[in-house]
Amino acid sequence: MKSAEPVDVVIIGGGIVGTVLAKGLAEKVGLSVTLIDAADPQQNNAATDDFNPFTDTRVIALARRTVNELSDIGLNLDDLAKQHNGELPPEIKHIEVSDKGHVGLLNLNSRDYHINAFGQVVSLSALTRLAANASSAYQHIAPAKVTRVNQQSNSVEVLLDNGETLSTKLLVIADGGRSGLAEQVGMTKTSCDYHQTAIVFNVHTQLPHENKAYERFTESGPLAFLPFDSEINGVKASGNGFSVVWTVETDAAKLLMTLTPDEFTQALQQAFGFRQGKVLRVSELASYPLALTKAQSVATHRAVVVGNAAQALHPIAGQGFNLGLRDLSALISVLSSAALEHTKPTAKKQGCANETLLENVADNFDPGAFSITQHYANARKTDRENTVTLTDTLVRTYSNQYFPTVIGRNLSLLALSIMPQAKKAFVKHTTGYGVTLDKDRDNHAAC
Repeated sequence: MKSAEPVDVVIIGGGIVGTVLAKGLAEKVGLSVTLIDAADPQQNNAATDDFNPFTDTRVIALARRTVNELSDIGLNLDDLAKQHNGELPPEIKHIEVSDKGHVGLLNLNSRDYHINAFGQVVSLSALTRLAANASSAYQHIAPAKVTRVNQQSNSVEVLLDNGETLSTKLLVIADGGRSGLAEQVGMTKTSCDYHQTAIVFNVHTQLPHENKAYERFTESGPLAFLPFDSEINGVKASGNGFSVVWTVETDAAKLLMTLTPDEFTQALQQAFGFRQGKVLRVSELASYPLALTKAQSVATHRAVVVGNAAQALHPIAGQGFNLGLRDLSALISVLSSAALEHTKPTAKKQGCANETLLENVADNFDPGAFSITQHYANARKTDRENTVTLTDTLVRTYSNQYFPTVIGRNLSLLALSIMPQAKKAFVKHTTGYGVTLDKDRDNHAAC
């Protein structure tokens, strides 16, 4: 059994969450970091049930705060254009929320809030590759699987399937919650099955998207259209493409997945309407079941969870991924502040910037200390609870046809549309600035 040199932090999970965190902790905090990933970064062919983050076919909407924080870590989304023949990730400048067959309608324009966009739409695999190639400041072990984790008083031992043993002061679980490692280190999780399935695909429409996103509530479930130009059957969209997440009851999803392409397109057109003209092309379909899974605490002895390993949300309103990236910014901030208190005296005398100071973190700094992990847990408490509650409430409010509920949600949409302060509060939260310290708030937004 081989034992590697001890490191400050071991991160399990090499998706976008783990990769961004590894870069941030190594470069901004100056810690020694090892990232372990079960997926093969050299794999190029994606499968519909693929969990390899380098071939993941999903498209995600990054909230404004997420875009800003990725930039602070050194990941500029404009760099994605280099992977796509100069094509920048589409911005979301307009949002339309509607309830099919009812009067509820909400239109949002980013200009009304003095911001350029509510967020941007990116390919998850492209973003992961950008992050993975953006830093060499940490060790990346892949493909490798963790077979066992042993928590000790002053360290954590991580055993890999290749026979190697790693020792670390802090273990970060960022594996999406699929491995059961969080439970192995003593974290309790609750899960609520929504009995719904998300069908994910891309479309080309007759009319250009003009940077507009849609959230449409239908009798079968929420239907989200995000502006994103993809290639379907050899045809590349030119400003008229969307990435779609269609949420339906599981039995209905199974039926939809068996339809012919023409039948599926007809069903989609009926649910979405003709606000973008005709749906011209639909890509291959992928699907996954939906449930609310939440760790009761995000910290235990010398271990923390982040991203979907901490909480997996329903895709309604697109909050889950952005919440997970706020986990990262909080953990980086907590460790950065703690590390500053343990910088070597010689570094402090130099009066350098934080980045330089953190390159001189004292050898006795313990990133897995109880005070630090609990500080992280406390820092995430309010944002997690509020976002989980918001998402779960939206699911239960907008996923049924119970008449009083239908009336209530349409009144809510109408109220939002005519009450500026309510609109501002809604925009603040969905752009990621709903719960944040004053020093982190979006000062450029009129909300």
